[in-house]
Amino acid sequence: MAAVEDLMGLARQAESELDNNAAEVDRILHICNACRYCESFCAVFPAMTRRLDFNVADAHYLANLCHNCSACLYACQYAPPHEFGVNLPKTLARVRRDTYIEYAFPKAFGELYRRNGLTVAMAVSLGVAAFLIATIAIRGSLLVHGLEGEFYAIFPHNLLAVLFGASFLFSIAALAVGVTRFWRQVSEPGRPVPLSDAVGEAAKSALTLQYLGGGHGDGCNNEDDGFTLWRRRFHHFTFYGFMLCFASTSVATLYHYLFAIEAPYPVFSLPVILGTLGGVGLLIGPAGLFWLNMKRNQMQTDERQKVMDRGFIALLFFISLTGLALLIWRESAAMPLLLAIHLGFVMGLFLTLPYGKFAHGIFRCAALLKHAIEKRRPNPIQAGSD
Repeated sequence: MAAVEDLMGLARQAESELDNNAAEVDRILHICNACRYCESFCAVFPAMTRRLDFNVADAHYLANLCHNCSACLYACQYAPPHEFGVNLPKTLARVRRDTYIEYAFPKAFGELYRRNGLTVAMAVSLGVAAFLIATIAIRGSLLVHGLEGEFYAIFPHNLLAVLFGASFLFSIAALAVGVTRFWRQVSEPGRPVPLSDAVGEAAKSALTLQYLGGGHGDGCNNEDDGFTLWRRRFHHFTFYGFMLCFASTSVATLYHYLFAIEAPYPVFSLPVILGTLGGVGLLIGPAGLFWLNMKRNQMQTDERQKVMDRGFIALLFFISLTGLALLIWRESAAMPLLLAIHLGFVMGLFLTLPYGKFAHGIFRCAALLKHAIEKRRPNPIQAGSD
């Protein structure tokens, strides 16, 4: 009963914060709409000029269109210490956190995760790893010689397929429900547009991280007014590293079910090459993003999101580290122990995918698609036309 009341209290607090954060977006964007100095910086500003007032749905849409490059903060004549106190990156960052919570499925999970991102991510991963280690220990010794990378001698393939497949499918379904709720709220009827063109533009913006160029191609601001492309580069390492690992798993699944070729695969096989390249990317990218996160100017970010950011960064880094360690020592006696630890972090990622930083990529793609559709329609107020 106490837990239910606690969750209800968190829900009321979140709703109040959402209203306050959306109201601050409305106040700031009225000032921005009058000034429009930053309108060429990113997609947020042309989207802004299509509106005279900004409701909660607009706040969610524009918050997820913002890449927090912070170029507008350093260019703004009304930024603190000016009495107007215009800080658009920080304000939109607060609303983005509201987005993850507001549209989470089940919503109560989002409420819990927003308080404990890093703690929950590590607790789930290490808890699953400890359970798997205990399972191996009960059956015998943790150090087993002579298996030569035979992972399925430790955990049967069908058991892993059911456990990890079910967790992954749940996360995908939860993310799909969340982004569908988001899309329904931010979308509005209008003139039909060529959808393939809009999808192509949104995909290009997402894959190139166009808006981490700061509007001029020199990059973002991180700890000061100097521009840097490292945030864009580390995001690319992370994203393409993740996709290579996903491709490795997909190819291995095809090998298993279509060609009856079971793991372990040779070092120069396609699954291992893709997984190794992806693993290296997932070491460099998350380590770099953590370094930038530590140095980030507090003026630019919502401090409360750092646990969520670092939880996701830590999961990706440790998945890659333990995966590469498993590859290197897969024929040693330590293989069962390394396998249990690696699977623990993978399960931790799967279970927290819908309630952490991973969700931002899904919501951002939806916001980029809405922007691509919207800009192909007539501007209803022409606020940025003169």
